[in-house]
Amino acid sequence: MSGVRPTGRAHLGNYFGAFSNWVALSREYETYLEIADYHALTTAFERTGDIAPGIHDVALDILASGIDPERCVLYVQSALPEIAEMHLLLSMIVPVAWLQRTPTFKDQIAALGGEIATYGFLGYPLMQLVDIAIVRATAVPVGRDQLSHIELGREIVRRFNHLFGPTLVEPEALLSAFPDVPGTDGRKMSKSYGNAIDIADDDAVTTKKIRSMLTDPQKIRRHDPGNPDICPVFKLHHVVNAERVPVIREECSTGALGCVDCKSECAERLNAVMKPVRDRRASIDPAGVARVLRDGAERARSVARSTLADVKAAISI
Repeated sequence: MSGVRPTGRAHLGNYFGAFSNWVALSREYETYLEIADYHALTTAFERTGDIAPGIHDVALDILASGIDPERCVLYVQSALPEIAEMHLLLSMIVPVAWLQRTPTFKDQIAALGGEIATYGFLGYPLMQLVDIAIVRATAVPVGRDQLSHIELGREIVRRFNHLFGPTLVEPEALLSAFPDVPGTDGRKMSKSYGNAIDIADDDAVTTKKIRSMLTDPQKIRRHDPGNPDICPVFKLHHVVNAERVPVIREECSTGALGCVDCKSECAERLNAVMKPVRDRRASIDPAGVARVLRDGAERARSVARSTLADVKAAISI
């Protein structure tokens, strides 16, 4: 089981870091993919008008990435009211200190401002666990930096099962190698930072964004030697132009390759890699997206109802 927040159109970090991995995993696992609109409220509660169009855009991006809705269950989080009820029930047994120690809690507040430090934001790791547990998922694809989230979820499951008997499945982390996809300002690509290149961006927009990217500040003139290890454009080459990385490193370091040419090559290669995804996106019938989400919700709810019923029976409600 995995998911994404509908905070706008998905970007290259989502595609290379998650969506393409979901496509591969769906060939091996029964897969549940969630568009997490409740989670979007944790940092965008004042912009709720963006959530509905965001759901449609993100669903388009997921399907364009190659996800087969016949093999995967794709659904919107709020279409499963069982998630909210189970979140409430489990919140009664989760110590506040467990939630406060989540590494991203303070990091996100520092990055996005203290106004996001709400009751709901504090509890979002619990809702993440409910998202996983309610469909009885046994594996969750994560990078090593997210292992603490899975371990917190496992602790909550163990606490519930200890108190009320074996009811919930303890999920395992499915370690995946997520590429480091930099944003246009050099930080991790994120909608929240305003530094994203979207999956749906056309060639011209993509090229313009890459041309705006920061490079080595010490490489002022074309033939100056550069330091590729501090250049986000070089990081992006690793993702979309891996076979050329050794040559680009050498030519940048010696001054044989200027930043303008380096960016142009990166943009050209990225547009070529994304062309089939963007072509699929343009060909998807918008009405079909709603149908996929509706069918996915029905399939997911059949499992969620059963899990919630077991939880309520365990605690005698």
